[in-house]
This record gives sequence, structure tokens and C-alpha cells, in this order.
Amino acid sequence: MDKLMSLSVFVAAVEEGSFAGAARRFNLSPAMAGKHISAIESDLNARLFQRTTRRLSLTDVGRTYYDRCKQILGAFVEANREASAAQGIARGTLRVAAPVTFGAMHLGKVVARYVEEHPEVNVEVLMGDRYIDLLDAGVDVAIRIGRLDDPSLVTRRLAPCRMVVCASPKYLERHGTPRTPQDLLQTPRLAFSEAVSAGDWTFIDETGRSYVVDGPCRVTANNTQMLLACALAGAGLAYGPTFVFGEHIQRGELVALLPAYRTTELTIQAVYPSARSIPVKVRRFVDYLAEAFGNDPVWDRKAWDQHAESRT
Repeated sequence: MDKLMSLSVFVAAVEEGSFAGAARRFNLSPAMAGKHISAIESDLNARLFQRTTRRLSLTDVGRTYYDRCKQILGAFVEANREASAAQGIARGTLRVAAPVTFGAMHLGKVVARYVEEHPEVNVEVLMGDRYIDLLDAGVDVAIRIGRLDDPSLVTRRLAPCRMVVCASPKYLERHGTPRTPQDLLQTPRLAFSEAVSAGDWTFIDETGRSYVVDGPCRVTANNTQMLLACALAGAGLAYGPTFVFGEHIQRGELVALLPAYRTTELTIQAVYPSARSIPVKVRRFVDYLAEAFGNDPVWDRKAWDQHAESRT
């Protein structure tokens, strides 16, 4: 017998509660549905159902087997869908959500290339730093930074998001260069107000010991580019992601500080609502994001290389 059909009939029998219900789903006779189940039981040398005249109930083996069969059949459907989608054409409107600063600084080139190569897709970008429900907002794919705990969302890791503390050479000439986290307590700090703990900066030394620098900040803003402008102008020490500050560190306009200490590392991810039946336009765009940013993005690598060199 067709083993894939037998697995499908078995799953249908569980979900329908009877062989007759499974038979109707696949346009089979109840007797043929029973033969498919019997064939599986014969191969396994185990009973999958406890049968009575009124109902079916799974055995312990049957319950475990059902869970695995669902996974196998789901993977089979997804493989077929992917093969079909590979030949499909991306079309329609793609709604993308992204954090304000990341989107403004890094998403434009990806979108430009995408629309050039997919002329039947229009892209609508929604930028904001607050959490939104993708389904409620009608968003196809979002870029999110940090830890995600929503099991309903599918995630694809794009790149690490490393944090760095930095200041302008002009500021350091006037006030000196801090060498330890404790030195930061006496300095004007520039912080992102939408962070979970805006004024708490964590540093980890080579032994794994953590140091938290907290307290009031001289400047807080809900936009990291504003903090970047303040740091470049010499207003104080800024703490934020290398995708914001890295290019300026590379050019020498900012200096990465406390090289002997590690900072928090988050993750930049693409998220979308479901792993099933994803439109071609979404799948292709996520592939573009992964290709553009990768696991070792240029903004991060260059900034971090300079930061690492200053440790030696």
C-alpha cells in the first residue's frame, strides 16, 4: 500500500474519530480505510487504536505515532509548497514593519533591489519601535531586534545585534577616556528611552562578572539617530547597537570604549505569522534580508574589528 496515504488515513481517522470519517475525507470505502490502518499496525507490530463499537481511542503508541505523523505530513506539504513556490511569481503588496533607526539606515537598499527585481510587487514599509501584532496590522513580515517569546511567529535569524559604548574624540580630549564601568558613573550618558531599562548599561569582564551602570542620564531619546547626533557633537557617552554607531567608529568620528568588557548581544530577526502557505513575495523578501545582512554584517564587523583591536 501507499505508505504516505496510509499515514494520511491514520491521521484522518484520529481527527474524524472513525474509519468512516477518514474514508469520506479521501473518497475511500470504510473497509479500505481499515486496511490502511491495519497495514500500519502490521508493519509496526503494535496496536494504534482501541476499537469499540461506538468509538476509537488511541493507545499510548498510537498517540505518539500520531504526533510524529502530523509532523511528517506537514513537512511533506511544505516541501511541495516550496517546490511550487520556487516556480511562482511574486506579486501584490508586501507590508514590512521595521524599527525606525534600523529601517532608515539599512532597509532602503534591500527594498530598492527587491522592487527592481520583482516588478509586480509594491512594498509598504511601516517603521516604529513599539510592538505591533502582525495579523492585526496586516503586516507580512517584520524585522525585530531582541528576544521573541511569541510561539505563533516564525523567526529567521538575520544577524547579531551587538551593543557598544562610544564617544567622540572631542569629548574624550576634554574629559578623558573611561577605563572601567565605574568610570561611567561620573560621565554624561546618552540613552535610548524605549529600552527595557534605558539607564541600565551592563558590562561583563573576562571572568564573567557583570557590572551594571545605572542612574539618570543626561540625554534620553526615543530615536537612536538622535543619540548618534548628540554623541558626534560631543554631548557625552552613547550606548547602542553597532548598526547605528559602527560606521562612525570605523571612520574615527567615534571611539569604542571599555574594550576589555563585553556588552549585551541581541539578535536581528525576520518574523512572520505562519510557516505554512507563505506567499512567494514574503519568502523572497526574507531571503533578500538574509543575503543582505547575513550573520556577519559589514556595519558590525568593521566596528567590532576596531573595538577588538583596541583590546590588544
